[in-house]
Amino acid sequence: MKRVGVLALQGAVREHIHSIEACGAKAISVKWPKDLEELDALVLPGGESTTMRRLIDRSGLIEPLREFAKSGRPMFGTCAGLILLAREVAGHGAPHLGVMDVMVERNSFGRQIDSFEAELSITGLEAPFNAVFIRAPHIVGVGPETQVLCEHDGKIVMAKSGQFLGCSFHPELTYDHRITSYFLDMIPSRTGTLLPNGMLYSKV
Repeated sequence: MKRVGVLALQGAVREHIHSIEACGAKAISVKWPKDLEELDALVLPGGESTTMRRLIDRSGLIEPLREFAKSGRPMFGTCAGLILLAREVAGHGAPHLGVMDVMVERNSFGRQIDSFEAELSITGLEAPFNAVFIRAPHIVGVGPETQVLCEHDGKIVMAKSGQFLGCSFHPELTYDHRITSYFLDMIPSRTGTLLPNGMLYSKV
């Protein structure tokens, strides 16, 4: 069974855990560096990115998370999680993890009172996905190897860059688990899979 961690410091943790388990994988709450051991993939949930970064630093997780990314294992960031993954945040200084080859802009769709739902056409999904946007960022720039998976009103709201998947919205706040399933399919399943960093991935 695939073991998928959810960064459990703040945000929609319980909803991601439910979605992962609904897809047949084991969900693990991650609060400390030791919790990253033996995981096949990791989800960074939505919440408030500045608060999440402060809690990450307090828990001693920033370098372990960067090492997790270097291991080649998939990581999925939703809303604030996307901001944490991005190599650059528009109008801000140093990035948080800086591992996904995208630049993001925070609060692109207004305040919390402006939250909305939208039907999205997403590459890889046959039918539209009803997405929930809450103080959402959007992707304003992508690297040459980054695949844009979805746009809304001319703004990029979902992309994939190597082992990193990110979206502006909250797929975990729906009963539609197709995006979680898409992420789980990114996890190598064969013993001996060679990862981008040259390491041998030995999970089954």
